[in-house]
Amino acid sequence: MVFDFSFVLVALAALTGTLWGLDSWLFAPRRRERGSARDPVLVDYSRSFFPVILIVLVLRSFLYEPFRIPSDSMMPTLIQGDFIFVNKWRYGLRLPVLNTRIVEIDEPQRGDVVVFRKPTEPSIVFIKRLVGLPGDQIRVTASGVLVNGTPSQIAPGELYSGPKSGQYPFSQVGEERLGEAAHAILLDPARPGLEGEWQVPLGHFFMMGDNRNNSRDSRFPEVGFVPEANVIGKAEAIWLSFNPEPGSLLLWKRMGTGIR
Repeated sequence: MVFDFSFVLVALAALTGTLWGLDSWLFAPRRRERGSARDPVLVDYSRSFFPVILIVLVLRSFLYEPFRIPSDSMMPTLIQGDFIFVNKWRYGLRLPVLNTRIVEIDEPQRGDVVVFRKPTEPSIVFIKRLVGLPGDQIRVTASGVLVNGTPSQIAPGELYSGPKSGQYPFSQVGEERLGEAAHAILLDPARPGLEGEWQVPLGHFFMMGDNRNNSRDSRFPEVGFVPEANVIGKAEAIWLSFNPEPGSLLLWKRMGTGIR
């Protein structure tokens, strides 16, 4: 159990709903018998806020949840300052707070951008790309990723010229294809990435950032393999994007774009 904003919403919904329900059942009839039509302030607030809190809880827990990108680890796909929508139902419906799946819909696919709780610190939320499925053999080298012995296809591109390009003067954008999914990655020859080989356990996933040489992901022991129960949802779209550099406040071209 994680004591986060979902826990606060559940607690508030339970409190306001209980106060409103108990008053309607026990105390309101007695007040009417005494000829008093005025409700206590606490009951009045509970009746007003309970429907709003319940709607927010349902939308956030079962449909879509907003999420802010906190770092550069998913560049160039996502940058610090992006606000995204996370699809909460794509991988099945889960109970808020407990995160227990109650309805199965689909499973995470290789290449998906996934939001999940850090296995070693569940209160911290990460966003990475799913590279390894349960049972996969993953090998990461300087030239790319091999999944079950098959190398990912990388089409080299130009030097990165997007937001924060001054911090990545030697980084090159490439298009990587993992199976059927293609996406952009950032490769920086000046920052060697962690190489190695991993066997993904059953019920777990292997996650990597698109900024391959500047990402703390499943290659590192403090993150490691991500249990299925830690998955929150699939990142689907950018709804707001603040410019991380001096200049215009918003990056209008990024807003409203899908995430692939």
